[in-house]
Amino acid sequence: MARLNILKLGHPAPARNLFRTHEGAPAVTLTPEQMLRRSILTCMLWESQFYEDGVEIAGRIGGLVPAVEPARVAALAIEAREQMKLRHAPLLLVREMARHATHRGLVAETLARVIQRADELSEFVALYWAGGRAPLSGQVKKGLAAAFPRFGEYALAKYDRAGAVRLRDVLFLCHARPRDAEQAEVWKRLIDGKLATPDTWEVALSTGGDRLATWERLLTERRLGALALLRNLRNMKEAGVGEDLVLAALSAMNTGWVLPFRFLAAARYAPQWEEALERAMFRSVSTEKPGAHAKLAGRTALLVDVSGSMVAPLSQRSEMYRTDAAYGLAILLREIAEEISIFTFSDELKQVPARRGFALRDALETSQEHSGTNLGLALSRLDETCGKNREPYDRIIVITDEQSHDRVPAPRGTGYIINVASYRNGVGYGAWTHIDGWSEAVIEYIRELESAGSH
Repeated sequence: MARLNILKLGHPAPARNLFRTHEGAPAVTLTPEQMLRRSILTCMLWESQFYEDGVEIAGRIGGLVPAVEPARVAALAIEAREQMKLRHAPLLLVREMARHATHRGLVAETLARVIQRADELSEFVALYWAGGRAPLSGQVKKGLAAAFPRFGEYALAKYDRAGAVRLRDVLFLCHARPRDAEQAEVWKRLIDGKLATPDTWEVALSTGGDRLATWERLLTERRLGALALLRNLRNMKEAGVGEDLVLAALSAMNTGWVLPFRFLAAARYAPQWEEALERAMFRSVSTEKPGAHAKLAGRTALLVDVSGSMVAPLSQRSEMYRTDAAYGLAILLREIAEEISIFTFSDELKQVPARRGFALRDALETSQEHSGTNLGLALSRLDETCGKNREPYDRIIVITDEQSHDRVPAPRGTGYIINVASYRNGVGYGAWTHIDGWSEAVIEYIRELESAGSH
């Protein structure tokens, strides 16, 4: 997580919306709430985008908050944390709420809700002090005090990292009360720096021991969660971990909360285990697993942006590209949609075979050159195809960073634009339903929206 307290963030007033995307296409004038929403739900704060600087995005968010109703800002912060699994953006929203008298009344309950990891306690205080140290407001103290008892010794020890703000500093600042005597003893050990050392892969590898033996022990004892396993496949490969151990771990991993783009990123750095990764990915998107979503009924046309700006990291430190997010959603839709036709667009519209898994990724990636973003042209060509074949679609779904070169017409029927970037201006409004983010929640949103409209 970023060291937020070293930043000097400005908070300008909401700028008048520009009427062009970065590529020059006409953009839609948005309300402050719409601008805030599109900036938040796809935002890797303080990380540069292809077209925009991350600090500029943070400043824009700060300027927009007072222009949006307090309850809606609070709801957006909760949605960003609980549904879109973002961490920095919800904290920034609550920090900005604390600046304004109109919004302060909702700070405590919102802050307690969005803090879901122990390190977010200290990160929020660091963010609060980004412009210089100042007393915490009463609402902020109340929210921190409500969140602090949620974390046990393991979580506190795991995230009590050296930095300008330590977890014990937060405890002193918010005056949280322990639930019982046992928790009071844990907090005393936190203050004294005597918490039990957690057995995490980070701790195990930081002790300087044999890396091969450490990885093998962690795998044998199943100490790695799904994301830690995927993120460290390259490290295991470099350490010489036996293939049988890795394959067994991939076969046993809990894929319930892992989205396809994570597997795509892992396969880029560990291609020798792609077959096992694909099997695990299919488990994650299966419509037959317990609690799985029902099929998306009818015929779907899916258009995936493969322009040059999509071949960019999701953040400066990320090993995942926007194309990973886009291809991952395409893989998910391929499994969930009842009937689907898949296309890419850049300079042209190209139909790709409706393959599955990594084969679909390859078909999308190699379908055409990664060049311009001509979504308007692609939609016109799609209309021509529909007219020629007389096969109307029940819905059109576009996955893009919205930076089209040309004018984007209204969809023929129901249209959705899923935005995987956080730029100020975009094209997915008006007759289009605009969705920010790239989790499976966007698919459920489409299903619920259509279900509500049919009643």
